[in-house]
Amino acid sequence: MGQRHPLTSNSALETTIDKILNNTEKDILSNIKLALGESQQKLEDSIPKLESEYDKIISDGKKEADKIEKQIIGSSDIEARNKQLMILEEAVNRVFTKALDQIANADKSGDYSNLIKTLLDESTQILDTSEITVFTNAKDRDVVQSALSQFSGAELSPDTIDCLGGIIVKSKDGAMTFDNTIDARIERLKPLIRKDIASKFGVGN
Repeated sequence: MGQRHPLTSNSALETTIDKILNNTEKDILSNIKLALGESQQKLEDSIPKLESEYDKIISDGKKEADKIEKQIIGSSDIEARNKQLMILEEAVNRVFTKALDQIANADKSGDYSNLIKTLLDESTQILDTSEITVFTNAKDRDVVQSALSQFSGAELSPDTIDCLGGIIVKSKDGAMTFDNTIDARIERLKPLIRKDIASKFGVGN
């Protein structure tokens, strides 16, 4: 049995190594190509989803912008309306103050006596009795006292009240009271007058 030459042995080894390296290189390139193909496919598959998400982001952004725009416009409208109401309220208060001054300084003779009778008629009808005690201010005592002569069972209280004019009527049993002073009547009319003025100026209630 002969001995193999070392040069022949090395050549065979190199050939074997080259084959292994070539096969490995092919496997690696094949795997890389396969991975690249899969990545490209995944990227292509994901494009519709990305486009859909992009469209949704744009749509949501537009909706939010519209919402903010409406909120800004709404806030401006409310602020403008509040200013209108404040101006209206100030104007109404000035008118009422002026009217109250005129009433306080008005001549309380003639028609004023008829007004007191009307207030007494109204008060006895609301309380459904003429058995009443009537309160008024110091200035109106004589006028009220004179008018009471037409109301059987009614009497003038020795106590006076602080008001512009008119009367407060209390049933003698103390169960019912009706404030029919000019002050109270104006206060009751205020909401209606304010509403009418606001309506004329298009401000609303």
